[in-house]
Amino acid sequence: MSALRQAWSRLPRETRDSYFLLAVITAVIAPHADHLPLWSSALTALMLAWRASLAARQQPLPSRWWLGAVIVIYTGLTWLTFRTLVGREAGITLLVMLMALKTLELRARRDAFVVFFLGFFLVLTQFLYSQSLLMALWSLLSLWGLLAAVVLAQMPSTDAQGVPSIGIAARHAARTTALGLPVMVLLFVLFPRIAPLWGLPTEAIGKTGLSNQLEFGAMNEIANDDSIALRVKFDGPVPPPDQRYFRGPVLTRFDGKTWRAADTRPSQSWLRGRDDLVTQGPPLRYEMTLEPLRIPVLPLLEMSPGAVGTELPLTDLVLVRGPEMQWVSPRPITERLRFNATAHMAWKLGEHRPRMQRALDADLPPNSNPRSLAWAAALAGQPRFANLPPGPRAEALAAALLDHIRGEEFVYTLTPGRYGVDSPHVIDEFWLDRRLGFCEHFASAFVVLMRAMDVPARIVTGFQGWDAEPQDGYQVVRNANAHAWAEFWVEGKGWVRSDPTAAVAPNRVTQGLALRPEPGVIGQLNPTLWRAMRSGWETLNNRWQQLVLNYSRQNQFDLLKQLGFQQPDWTALGQALAGVILLLALAGAGWIRWSSRPHDAWSRQRARILGLLRRAGVDLPLHEGPGAWARRLRQRHGPQAEAAARWLEGLERARYAPGSAAPRWAELRAAARMLRA
Repeated sequence: MSALRQAWSRLPRETRDSYFLLAVITAVIAPHADHLPLWSSALTALMLAWRASLAARQQPLPSRWWLGAVIVIYTGLTWLTFRTLVGREAGITLLVMLMALKTLELRARRDAFVVFFLGFFLVLTQFLYSQSLLMALWSLLSLWGLLAAVVLAQMPSTDAQGVPSIGIAARHAARTTALGLPVMVLLFVLFPRIAPLWGLPTEAIGKTGLSNQLEFGAMNEIANDDSIALRVKFDGPVPPPDQRYFRGPVLTRFDGKTWRAADTRPSQSWLRGRDDLVTQGPPLRYEMTLEPLRIPVLPLLEMSPGAVGTELPLTDLVLVRGPEMQWVSPRPITERLRFNATAHMAWKLGEHRPRMQRALDADLPPNSNPRSLAWAAALAGQPRFANLPPGPRAEALAAALLDHIRGEEFVYTLTPGRYGVDSPHVIDEFWLDRRLGFCEHFASAFVVLMRAMDVPARIVTGFQGWDAEPQDGYQVVRNANAHAWAEFWVEGKGWVRSDPTAAVAPNRVTQGLALRPEPGVIGQLNPTLWRAMRSGWETLNNRWQQLVLNYSRQNQFDLLKQLGFQQPDWTALGQALAGVILLLALAGAGWIRWSSRPHDAWSRQRARILGLLRRAGVDLPLHEGPGAWARRLRQRHGPQAEAAARWLEGLERARYAPGSAAPRWAELRAAARMLRA
């Protein structure tokens, strides 16, 4: 380590400053690597490495022809990738390129300032993709690095080699950052949230979530995603494990391999039917914080009240109750939502469903999965089902399917392999051959077989269960809790929930234990430590979301009430903000005035002497000492200034000669009066 430090200290100033600036630029650009094209990240890294190589060998920078060629190539690739040069992704890609290229023409200080300003802007653009606590801390660190680079570029040489200290620059930057943080907090708390001028940017969600279609293997990626999907806090007792279903997209159309939601066009709405809902028992109230899931359906706990067409207004978003009792959004939910909701554990759904809709809910594509359909026909033709009424017959057939799953060698696994590679009949392959799968396979097979036995059925997707231990009072539902279950229609009862997964893996439903991939190194060595670390971080991140990201207009008005405003409104908020700005301006002016004054004893004494002589009509230069002042007084004023000159010479002896007594201030005041006379 000491050898590296010595080698670093021997580097020329230009080389060392270039290395530091390149390290800061890398920290600024690093968060963008996740959403920039791979070729952009590779070219940017190549340009920064090229600049570091030139600094190491102290070679001249490339000509503008080289830079022009790189700009043309980079711009062309950006156009081919995004088909535009404007917009968020294309714009940030070009900004990253400009910042990397600008390091290859740092010929003057103004070029360095262009790099600094581009860096500050790129730090801001990081929040267009994520507003997490980790991103905020990383941005603060990047800001500190950029400020240190700005200070370093303007520092004079401070040692024999002519290289300024990076440590001193970093301390100056840290002090500046610390002074700016209170101002930032005050402006954040009081700046009016006026839509659309204020709002959190839409986060770019790169992970798989629920959707309006379900294909064999689609949920494999969801189960591997252990990030948080939503948090719930109940006012009273939590619902039992078998009632922890969050209803999401309902899938009713099957093409032999993929399930899709029904057509949402108004012209086709008559084909969907309308499920009537009757809730029973007391409501269960809870608060939900929903992460951006990219789905146009709000997954609420079954069963939330509200008839078809009921509107649910949230922040800048109005959802409508769909025909299948799902809450439909006009656009995918790409922002974090926090709201209160209610649910009923006892309910009846779709008890009166017309015959035409029941026929559509039992429809299957022709010439698809023939072996499974034959198996279902054989089961439905057994004598035990022959004389049953339609309602009990549907329930008996569903029970028979669940018994078959329990009795045969079905395996619930996260890695069942791909279905449909050698044959398009995926249900045949799963139900009769391999028998390996998880919730989507069991729910799909169950619904297809029920339809094959002329029982209306459909798939419901959403989330089921949550973590065993709450975090900060919230139950945590992860993307790994994504689930698919079935509903079949029973005459006289309506839609009945049936979860075939519970027949093969009861713990998945009764305990809410979702399948998860193998843990990392820490999780394998110490699972308890890993869970504690993850829980602590997620709790901290939840506090960040609740206190900072969810800080809203209403929070501002509540704060104004606490400050004494009787009826807080936009006017009161503007007055409070103006008062804070005025106080900050006065504090800044006071700080500037105070910092311009001398603060050590000798400097204060010199300023007092000059002030006393200036009032006597004598103006002396600030940069000279008492001895030089005495000589000037004798030259300008002759014998009248002799007393003042002797006093100044005595002060200089007291300052620099050991054992000399300091002259008295009364003598200087008397000498000043002589000069004034």
